[in-house]
Amino acid sequence: MQTRLSLRRFGAWPAWAFMALFFAAPLAALLPEAFAEGGSAFGRLLAHPLFFGALRNTLVLGLVAGALSALVGTCIAIELARQPARRRQWMMTLLGLPLAFSGLVIAYGFILAFGRAGFVTQLVAALGADPAVVGSWIYSVGGLGLAYAYYLIPRVALSLYPVFANFDERPLLAAQTLGATRLRAFWDTVVPEVAPSVIASACLVAALAMGTYGTALALVGTQLNILPLMLLAQVSDGGSDFGLAAALSLVLMVVCVIVMGAGDVITRQRERGAVGASH
Repeated sequence: MQTRLSLRRFGAWPAWAFMALFFAAPLAALLPEAFAEGGSAFGRLLAHPLFFGALRNTLVLGLVAGALSALVGTCIAIELARQPARRRQWMMTLLGLPLAFSGLVIAYGFILAFGRAGFVTQLVAALGADPAVVGSWIYSVGGLGLAYAYYLIPRVALSLYPVFANFDERPLLAAQTLGATRLRAFWDTVVPEVAPSVIASACLVAALAMGTYGTALALVGTQLNILPLMLLAQVSDGGSDFGLAAALSLVLMVVCVIVMGAGDVITRQRERGAVGASH
């Protein structure tokens, strides 16, 4: 009992210390820099010729990576829940391998596969396609979204697996017994239960895709205009406007927080609806 009370009292301190060191302290350093001189850095940011294009590409990147990862990850999670324990164990082990690769390795692999001289591009070129056109796609927003999905899909699948493993199939079977088609029964019983979790996972990985830059830098370099690479250009050796960099950091943080917050709101609404229905 005493150990349990100690864990309740002091168990959260490591988490609070981590948040203070890696979130609150950097944020406290950014705010004075961004709002110096009456917040003129935000005015310079809005007037920057690349800002709105970078914002648009970042949002599209998050949408592509989040939607693709959620779709494929959900299908994998469903399949994992159907497998026997021994097969599921090695499948989950293989699924976790992409999470161990660095962004540089992932970018290099996609260049070898889908770049202008990649083996997939050469196979498509053998069918009559222009390899220059096919190979340039990987350096676009859609191609970068595909590269991000490579390591975001396992995150979605592993996080959604418990949802499908613990899903109660009795409402689905009851709907089919009462005459509903298999598709209608799935839509009316399964989708309302799992959709909030799927959307929340999609929002989480979308925010990760919008905020990261390692894979993007290795894959597209400066060919693609997105907020993380624009921020990197401001804080690299050639950048000198640190106020603008601080303002851009805050904008990127707000965008990611809004996306993750949307998923959290949807999940909370579903939980409140379930509690209300139970009463």
